Amino acid sequence: MHLLRSERVAATLLLAAAAIGLLFANLPFGSALIDAKQAHLDVPWLGIDLSVGHWISDGLLAIFFFIVAVELKRELVIGELNSLSKALLPAIAALGGVVVPALIFIVFTAGTATVDGWPIPTATDIAFALGVLAMFGTFIPTRVRIFLLALAVLDDLIAILIIAFFFTSDANLAAIGYAAIAIALFGAVSRLLKPRSPYVLARRRQWPIVAALWVLGILAWYFVLQSGVHATIAGVALGFVMSRRPGGRAAHTLEPWSNGVVLPLFALSAAMVPVPQVRPSELDPAFWGILIGLPVGKIVGITLAGLIGVLIARIQTGRPVTTARFGGSGTRVAPARPLALADLVVVGALGGVGFTVSLLMNELAFAGLPEVANQGTLAVLLGSGIAIVVSAIAVSARSRHYRRLGEHAGMGGAFSR
Repeated sequence: MHLLRSERVAATLLLAAAAIGLLFANLPFGSALIDAKQAHLDVPWLGIDLSVGHWISDGLLAIFFFIVAVELKRELVIGELNSLSKALLPAIAALGGVVVPALIFIVFTAGTATVDGWPIPTATDIAFALGVLAMFGTFIPTRVRIFLLALAVLDDLIAILIIAFFFTSDANLAAIGYAAIAIALFGAVSRLLKPRSPYVLARRRQWPIVAALWVLGILAWYFVLQSGVHATIAGVALGFVMSRRPGGRAAHTLEPWSNGVVLPLFALSAAMVPVPQVRPSELDPAFWGILIGLPVGKIVGITLAGLIGVLIARIQTGRPVTTARFGGSGTRVAPARPLALADLVVVGALGGVGFTVSLLMNELAFAGLPEVANQGTLAVLLGSGIAIVVSAIAVSARSRHYRRLGEHAGMGGAFSR
């Protein structure tokens, strides 16, 4: 299980699963696999009508979003987003990384039926971005990783809001009310597992509380599914309301299953599309909007917005901006230097790896246009692939730069002695 917590392993599994899904879908038996993915596993007496693919994207993926929400809550409470001054720079950069790719997509699709797919190139895959950074950025300073994590978390928050507000249809208010009750109960019950709660101090068995949380979580997911809101939002809501310490333990327990099962299964399923047998000129404008919006839009948007954020913060504080005040262990360290332009470019390149959330948004945006959805999936995979290559090169070059700085610093220290 420890191996599946590795960012490198998670990114490798995700990429391998997507490659296998795309390959299998274009082999002679590919049509049978696609039919199997589209086969329905209904539960009529509960009013659940989902295909195999939707059980993965609407059901299992809620686990991934739960973990994302727990991590986001931690950053907002005690992490790198717990104050306006600390959140300002990554927030501005994240906004730029959403607006510019969306504008690029709109430029390509303006006046067409696929313009509503503008959210697709706006997402960043946290697991993949951190995985690439871990693979190629051995000497990259911690402050760059912290900035990337904060930006990606805020990016995911924006993606969650987009899914909740732009991909909700015919909302069932009664179901939303029932979901809210289940979520509120989930949050209340989770507080019984806080380290110093009377329940824990009395040394009572914890498994009944854990079982109750599972039941309430499944009920919340079911009612959100019935409400017309995308079911993965249930995972987000549960992660936000769960008490922080128990939530952290739950996310830690679920992380290997998310990295080793949920995300690879989703990547395998989402990438299982036939390659369109058309000339490039016949591809839908949405294809080009995604393909260019992800790698180019993210670099341009995050870099420019990040520079603006640095300027604004310097004007407000009258001193250089710090992007991190705490190390990974939580101990206080000296204020970090502001990110250089090259560091912002590296983060922008990593932000272009959309993958998981972009694939989900593609499914939602083009649910009624299967051919465009297939092209969109390919565009997400290609655009993310380009971003992976570009970011790997950029991270490697920047890592070598920091290694040389470290060597020079070491030599300077030796001569000074």
